Amino acid sequence: MKKRNLNKQQKRRIAQSHEAAKKKGLTPNELEGATEGLEPEANGIVITNFGLQVLIEGLDGIYCGNYYRCYKRANVPSLVAGDLVIWQNANPFGVVVARKSRTSKLARLDMSGKTKSVAANVSQIFIVIACAPLPITNLIDRYIVAAEAEQISVKLVANKMDLNNHKNSMHLQEVINEYQHIGYPVIRSSIKIPAGINLIKDYLRNETSLFVGQSGVGKSSLLNLIEPTAGSATGPLSASVEQGTHTTTVSRLFRVSGGGNLIDSPGTHTFSLAHLDSRQLIEGFKDFYPFLGKCKFRDCIHDEQSGCALLEATKRNLISATRLKNYHQIKDELQIK
Repeated sequence: MKKRNLNKQQKRRIAQSHEAAKKKGLTPNELEGATEGLEPEANGIVITNFGLQVLIEGLDGIYCGNYYRCYKRANVPSLVAGDLVIWQNANPFGVVVARKSRTSKLARLDMSGKTKSVAANVSQIFIVIACAPLPITNLIDRYIVAAEAEQISVKLVANKMDLNNHKNSMHLQEVINEYQHIGYPVIRSSIKIPAGINLIKDYLRNETSLFVGQSGVGKSSLLNLIEPTAGSATGPLSASVEQGTHTTTVSRLFRVSGGGNLIDSPGTHTFSLAHLDSRQLIEGFKDFYPFLGKCKFRDCIHDEQSGCALLEATKRNLISATRLKNYHQIKDELQIK
């Protein structure tokens, strides 16, 4: 087939993309193959992002169920696990030509403090906690606020329940009780017994789910038990500080044999809420709902101000004082008025 003539701008773009790819160690043949012989457009889902390339699974026709490494066109927005895309196959690499609209997205803060997407099109989130490391309720509430803002269903997984004599067991039970009281389902699980695995599988069916939580709570170990073909790496917990080692570096989507998708995310101690406004933040605390609009003053900031309905509710144990404290910490950090 005769090659089409390229104008100067097209040649410059190709040269720039080739130069960037060469820095990643790709050969000239690989670069040529990545842009020649494109097949018809097809649907796909992003499994993981390698940086310069993404791994996608074909969703229709002869591509269905097979995996392909692809570049993305420069005009295609950033891609993360769970993104639905339009792509074209080629040898040896395909090309993503478009990203479909997202139903939801979740993001975290990277090492430089910038917001980085973690997963897309998630329908439910599993927040994994354990007695070791000690649960951080501020982080739990951050996950919940982010999920509520995207209308994502929330469930908690209390893992390592075989450690019933652990020094933090009582504190873990208090955390479980608090979130169950609010109305969030809590699944008690253990990979040692095992326990709770079948219930988690039932919840996963026909959903796209994201596992999040502190490092060391056992997300990857749970994933391996739920879907043995996943082969997710696991790491030991440091006995000295009981702080987990990061075993997942980028989010990755796995197909669950019983049905559904599961995304394993990097263990993180920070979660970005920078895109939320004051209304979205307070609506993320659904146990506050009955008391909103009932403060003495319309501009109440729900602090030590007299006549605050939320403050009065904490005194009557109708809402958690810890949750109100977490709300203020997040609000102050985001500099929301």
